[in-house]
Amino acid sequence: MECALGMTATHFPSFSRLNSSPKVRLFSITCQSVSLSASENSPTTVERPWKVADARLVLEDGSVWRAKSFGASGTQVGEVVFNTSLTGYQEILTDPSYAGQFVLMTNPHIGNTGVNFDDEESKQCFLGGLVIRSLSISTSNWRCKQTLGDYLASRNIMGIYDVDTRAITRRLRQDGSLIGVLSTEDSKTDDELLEMSRTWDIVGVDLISGISCKAPYEWVDKTGSEWDFNFNKRNEDTFHVVAYDFGIKYNILRRLASYGCKITVVPSTWPASETLKMKPDGVLFSNGPGDPSAVPYAVETVKEIIGKVAVFGICMGHQLLGQALGGKTFKMKFGHHGGNHPVRNIRNGRVEISAQNHNYAVDPESLPEGVEVTHVNLNDGSCAGLAFPQQKLISLQYHPEASPGPHDSDPVFGEFIQLMKQEKQRA
Repeated sequence: MECALGMTATHFPSFSRLNSSPKVRLFSITCQSVSLSASENSPTTVERPWKVADARLVLEDGSVWRAKSFGASGTQVGEVVFNTSLTGYQEILTDPSYAGQFVLMTNPHIGNTGVNFDDEESKQCFLGGLVIRSLSISTSNWRCKQTLGDYLASRNIMGIYDVDTRAITRRLRQDGSLIGVLSTEDSKTDDELLEMSRTWDIVGVDLISGISCKAPYEWVDKTGSEWDFNFNKRNEDTFHVVAYDFGIKYNILRRLASYGCKITVVPSTWPASETLKMKPDGVLFSNGPGDPSAVPYAVETVKEIIGKVAVFGICMGHQLLGQALGGKTFKMKFGHHGGNHPVRNIRNGRVEISAQNHNYAVDPESLPEGVEVTHVNLNDGSCAGLAFPQQKLISLQYHPEASPGPHDSDPVFGEFIQLMKQEKQRA
């Protein structure tokens, strides 16, 4: 074995800023093996027994982050957001609300439980890519069916690891969500990737129509008995709920079914007149990705339905209700993404730990008289819930169905049941 000591100029730490970072000197060692049986010295390069950096994340602020790839290869552009959940990465991967985004996990160790096909929240992965600090080299869970890397590769989703997620998170908190480009293609220069990040935007883009179902269908599955935690509060009556699919998660449907609802799921463009012809007891407006202002057709649908039947909005549905009532929505600096957000229920003073995933919020000052703010996010004071008794509606900005948890907000499904029951009794 022959080794040559050399000195190179490179950037430090694991990222560089285009045309701005100073250079420092680092030593590098190149090793070659020499065949003893060869008549002449003919050294050949030895392949390293470990994976080397082969991917880049280029952010629109000009920073370039070197990393190692897993999952799919190629080049992808998206909005980078950070998620503070300690577990549940598979539910995050299959949450349609992450369409158009790269999700950075602040929990450093990801992949140790592998994946299984029971925890998926939709039929596929909709996010643009996954950014993590450390990829587990082994899986240890009795439900595991596949490794995280194989799972992403089979679904054509890019992932990178061995990148300083803590530093990127601090950057996102300081500067706000940033557009980025993930690439494993050496043929593309950093400047080309930077240009891609600066010419792409997620604001004003309709991300819902591409992920919603194409035709109505019935949903019957409930939360499995081994996972159900609230079975003592079931309702004996059956209520028909029409659920608008703006990117709906399976667990929302499971919770409604577990509370005794008969559910018809309809596409995001389903006419309000057709919904009312079904004579539902209630209508659910689901979660979904992107900017609520980019889907005016959905706002019009909500306007035509509110006041006629009991209504429940979750996440995107909450924002659409806000706009339909005459309020305004705005883009947050870096949004709420994670399973540990404290929310105060103003009505009873109870604090709930919630799972959240949204980049937009309702401006409570823009809402008309009669609309009540029922929940407030304790991290930043933003509006987290609404009620309008005269119009028979309630809504939450976060996810009461949260899987794998927390489950503090699950009782709101019972409130929706009571709202439908009251309207049924008045009829």
